[in-house]
Amino acid sequence: MLVEVTFLPEGRKAQVRPGTTLLDAARKARVNIRTRCGGKAGCLMCKVTVEDGIGVAGMNHNEALKLGTLAETGQRLACQAKVTGACVANVPEDPLKAAVRAQLLRQQQEDEW
Repeated sequence: MLVEVTFLPEGRKAQVRPGTTLLDAARKARVNIRTRCGGKAGCLMCKVTVEDGIGVAGMNHNEALKLGTLAETGQRLACQAKVTGACVANVPEDPLKAAVRAQLLRQQQEDEW
């Protein structure tokens, strides 16, 4: 049995087996989720938000410890969150891309003045 995982804001989807991590599902969907630790919950770079917390298993002890109070905001570590059913994960914009986009927007606004 396969379940569908949707990644926002791109809307890309992957069909995966239950038990697959969101990080592996993202790779299958060709969605870039940054990580430096190889999926061992060491770098905390792969944070995503799962809509309504539906379709993923509860947090394991390691993930809960790493996220601390961020866990209360619905954030998950993509390398640790395991798919249990259809779900939607929001992937934050890469910080470098966000900084470049913000700079370009500022320049555009200055040019309009």
